[in-house]
Amino acid sequence: MKILLPVDGSTVSLDAVRFAIRMAQEGLACSMVLANVQEPATLYELMVAHDPQVIEEVSAAAGANTLAAAEALLEQANIAFESEVAMGDPAHTLIDILENFGCDLVVMGASGTSPLRSALLGSVSNEVLHAANVPVMIIKAAPTPDIDEAEFDEAQ
Repeated sequence: MKILLPVDGSTVSLDAVRFAIRMAQEGLACSMVLANVQEPATLYELMVAHDPQVIEEVSAAAGANTLAAAEALLEQANIAFESEVAMGDPAHTLIDILENFGCDLVVMGASGTSPLRSALLGSVSNEVLHAANVPVMIIKAAPTPDIDEAEFDEAQ
């Protein structure tokens, strides 16, 4: 089984990587594809850079840097993986990567944006969930514990 792990540098995307590692350690025979999608350059960036090659190099370096923590986790767990940095609309590009690498499952984090924001703007995880032709497992961000103001004052 080949698992696509989209990584955007967020804590929840690394939580998804850790979850996939746990599945492998529990006996799932699999390899992983780490993917980072860089947004296309803005018109301003294109005008300032003057050279599209520079923008591509910077995007590739940023993507590789974003994947570094996830790659370290997989190397430490001794799990086979491939890495892909691409540029484009995140959801559509992830679907392309999914198909190009022949992945059987997507395990990805969801930031837990508000329902209104998600409805208005959409979310990458929601778009991938509906567009993918394979199962998609969404790992939600862990809720942050509420801190009682009295406890906070006592701690200071």
